Amino acid sequence: MKHLSINVNGLVQGVGFRYSTFQVAQELGVNGTVQNEIDGSVSIEAEADQKILYIFLNRVKSSPSPFGKVTKMDYTFSDDLQHYTKFTVIG
Repeated sequence: MKHLSINVNGLVQGVGFRYSTFQVAQELGVNGTVQNEIDGSVSIEAEADQKILYIFLNRVKSSPSPFGKVTKMDYTFSDDLQHYTKFTVIG
């Protein structure tokens, strides 16, 4: 298990990005959170097997929302698990 923190910029608010990310997380069995940030970006915290997290990362990068567009994405992997039990949309 690994922890993945992602910050996504682009057309990612007001286009269903958080809920589409939630659906991808559910499909892949990823636990964590997704939330809008004041600066217009979206932050994601995710935990799963590292192989699954790479798949999740690629799906987020290509925008799970058909109306969204990712222009920049920063992410870090760590061993600092938060032990999420489900995936939650915050806000």
